[in-house]
Amino acid sequence: MSKRDYYEVLGVERGADPGAVKKAYRRLAMKFHPDRNPDDTAADEKFKEATEAYEILSNADKREAYDRHGHAGVDPQAGGAGFEGNFSDIFGDVFGDIFSGGRGGGRGGAQRGSDLRYGLELDLEQAVHGDDVEISVPVLTACEPCSGKGSKPGSTPVTCQDCAGAGQVRVAQGFFSIQQTCPRCRGAGQVITDPCNSCQGAGRVEKRKTLAVQIPPGVDTGDRIRLTGEGEAGMAGGPAGDLYVQVEVREHAIFTRDGRNLYCEVPISFVDAALGGELEVPTLDGRVRLKIPPETQTNKMFRLRGKGVTPVRGGGVGDLLCRVNLETPVKLNDKQKDLLKQFKESLTEGGKKHSPKESSWFQGVKDFFDRLTD
Repeated sequence: MSKRDYYEVLGVERGADPGAVKKAYRRLAMKFHPDRNPDDTAADEKFKEATEAYEILSNADKREAYDRHGHAGVDPQAGGAGFEGNFSDIFGDVFGDIFSGGRGGGRGGAQRGSDLRYGLELDLEQAVHGDDVEISVPVLTACEPCSGKGSKPGSTPVTCQDCAGAGQVRVAQGFFSIQQTCPRCRGAGQVITDPCNSCQGAGRVEKRKTLAVQIPPGVDTGDRIRLTGEGEAGMAGGPAGDLYVQVEVREHAIFTRDGRNLYCEVPISFVDAALGGELEVPTLDGRVRLKIPPETQTNKMFRLRGKGVTPVRGGGVGDLLCRVNLETPVKLNDKQKDLLKQFKESLTEGGKKHSPKESSWFQGVKDFFDRLTD
């Protein structure tokens, strides 16, 4: 028996709670375990010393005796409680949760089915206004002939001989052993000897289900719609998982969405930009008239309030922002070209400035070249 103070061995205070004691032993056991330190007698002694200390301090009665009387209170030769455990059991208690459940594993029973994901593409109009769509999904469903049990109707599973129905088996590794899920019954504790002809004992078969999906108004790319219980059927009668419909909104020919707002490009003629006028622009609710003031410059943004999107998570409706894009006329005939030349000449008459950015731009160019020559 080690004569070092057990608290010192584990590196914990005397008032340490059981969780701290267990954590300290876990750290030392992993560090000095013989499998990690082959042919290292010093590490082997430290492992045994830590295990002995943990066996005493993890037991409430032995710890109390040790706290009162020291090593004499737990020394069998002195009439104390003593070290009565074995390394295998103690190591399994501490590390069983790492190796497939340890002592508390228990047998496997009904298991919830897996969740599924389905990608759904929508038009912008469907996403903004909402819609009802049908989807077809391949999914594992409970086998009808055997009601999901896996055994042929009229037969029942038998107790697994390898684990005696416990669902766990003990596997020896060196001088200690661990518990793990039984490989034969996979933790169920039972084995199907007469499998169902329809599902071959799996309890589930793949079918294609047609489901109705209600698309709420305002959804956007990345949003998910959960259909509860429409995922894969559970094992051994467990509940079904859920189906998550992942929304992907297709690109639109006219509009671009950014949150609650919509954007669009509106081409306007040189005449409409200079003289002003009205243009007919589309919205998702129909056509509206957009008033263009005189002397409108290209890239000017106009806001149509309330013509955007109402987000699915609530909040006020967004706007439609229209950016005007000045178009240069093409395929001019001789008469049109002559008129434009006359118009250009008229702009130089009277000394008035008709191009608001022209003067500042040329001044910037002049300053740039002046700096280069300095």
